[in-house]
Amino acid sequence: MATATLGMIGLGRMGRPMAERLVAAGHRVVGYDRAGTAERLPAGATAAASAVEVAATAEVVFLSLPDGTASRTVCAEIAAAPARRAHTVVDLSTIGPTAARACAETLAAARVRYVDAPVSGGVRGAEQGTLTVMVGAPAELFAAVEPWLAVLGRHRVRVGDAPGQGQAMKLLNNYLSALALAATSEAVAFGARHGLDPALVIDVLNVSTGRTSASADKFPRCVLPRTYDYGFAGALMAKDIALYHEAAEAVGAPRELATPLHQLWQRFRAAHPDADCTYIAAYIAESAP
Repeated sequence: MATATLGMIGLGRMGRPMAERLVAAGHRVVGYDRAGTAERLPAGATAAASAVEVAATAEVVFLSLPDGTASRTVCAEIAAAPARRAHTVVDLSTIGPTAARACAETLAAARVRYVDAPVSGGVRGAEQGTLTVMVGAPAELFAAVEPWLAVLGRHRVRVGDAPGQGQAMKLLNNYLSALALAATSEAVAFGARHGLDPALVIDVLNVSTGRTSASADKFPRCVLPRTYDYGFAGALMAKDIALYHEAAEAVGAPRELATPLHQLWQRFRAAHPDADCTYIAAYIAESAP
């Protein structure tokens, strides 16, 4: 594995465990988080006072940020950083194709390479290094960063050459995940109205053609025990579905299911802004007339 000083900007629920894994792999990691670096910085990493300081210290900078506005802001700061050492930015955030292309253009003007690399697998995947990384980047650039991505993800897939293609893959994945969760929640509520035990419904679904990622994982782990602690915020799922809907509209893709799903997740976010995504099962069950 190539040795380098790595930066991690964004030390939240995903960024911190990914930074921890890079430290554990023997890399020098410099971290920064606008919400508070000292309390979020993993052991063994060095704190930076700003994104500019990270860019001046690290050769490769990873981003784990909440939205496109944050990524654009940080990429602009890196591009404008004096005495910049960073030559590559790997954006692990889910920000949508438009923001990814804007980040790439901003950095390209400063001769900094941009890797569009959103991840899937949640906090548990970040902690265990089992994420799926969906990369939109030329083959040579992907090969250059894959040794570091291998520390973070079990599956690293180059889905295309261009920034924004990784985002498209991530958004369609989360669209299907959100659709499966909502549909499974409706189906279980339907069964309950007919007197069926929800746990039995899930058991039957999981050995039948109605099996989904929600029935196989989210319901047994978080919904049936009513812990609602999957580790992915409902507000973030709503954000991702809004990005999917916007991106689908921009290219004229069909939205027969995406539009009502987008509206459902927006209503859920408004009603329960701090809830885990799996709490939508309770919301759907309680919202029915």
